[in-house]
Parts: sequence; structure tokens; C-alpha cells
Amino acid sequence: MNFDIMKSIIVKKMCKLISIRRFFVVLLIIFSSCQFFCDSKLPEKTLTITRSDGTTATVYAEIAEKEKDQNCGYMGRKKIPDGTGMLFIFKKDQVLSFWMKNTPHPLSIAYIDSKGKIRDIFDMKPYSLAPITSTVSVRYALEVPQGWFKKNDINVGDIVSWE
Repeated sequence: MNFDIMKSIIVKKMCKLISIRRFFVVLLIIFSSCQFFCDSKLPEKTLTITRSDGTTATVYAEIAEKEKDQNCGYMGRKKIPDGTGMLFIFKKDQVLSFWMKNTPHPLSIAYIDSKGKIRDIFDMKPYSLAPITSTVSVRYALEVPQGWFKKNDINVGDIVSWE
């Protein structure tokens, strides 16, 4: 009888161990597929930002139009070259809110209305879960390396356009 009890305990522990292993394997597959999912190449466009004095600046932006691309954004990217960005395009005007979950590179974000006018510019801290929310309904968001807007004298009221 003691042998049966011991056998039962051993079987239970083995099942628990197999379940834990299976859990970690599934978790590894999920994380691996998420990283693969976020590494897809996005289309790019050249954006022109026209300042209030009529001068322009150029940004080479990846275009995040699909929800899956918008959900990934710059997550996991350690380097974002100066002069590049990511333009998030939404189907309708709305108050937008972004965060920096799993994003190691500091960014600045411009919220842009449907006519291309920059309505807000904010700096965002790496890995922060704090929401950065537009003050009005907008159609687009442009993320660039932190400080790029300031360095290039881009301000609220400037106009963003692309072809």
C-alpha cells in the first residue's frame, strides 16, 4: 500500500512537471511569434514638414496603417536613425493615446489632424506605460527619435504632407 501511495505521488509530480514544461514551451512560442510578427518590413514614404515660415524638413517614415503594425510600432527597436520615423494612419479622426511599452528608444510624437496640421508634440520615455494622449481628435501620429522635432524647429501648427 505504501508503494501505491508513493507511485501516485510520483505520477502527480511528473504530470505537474510536464505541465510546467508545456507551459514554458507555449510561452516561448508565443513570445517568439510576437517578435517575428513585429519584425515585418513596413512600407515607407517620404514626409515633408512645412514650417510656419515656409521652409521644409524631410522625414523618411515607415507607414503603420494595419492594426497589427500599429500595435507593434517601435517595440523592441534599440536604434532609430535620425531623420526617420513611423507614421500611424487611422481610418477616422479620434483622440489618440500611445505608450512606450517594450520600446527602449526615447521618442517624440506629433499628433496630426486630417488636414496634416500638427496639433500636439510630446516626448515619451522608454518603457513607460503612461498614456500620451492627444488633446484633440486627430487622424495621424508621427513618432521620431526624441528631440528630432525640436532640433529641426518643427512646432505645433506646422503641416505634414506626403504622396
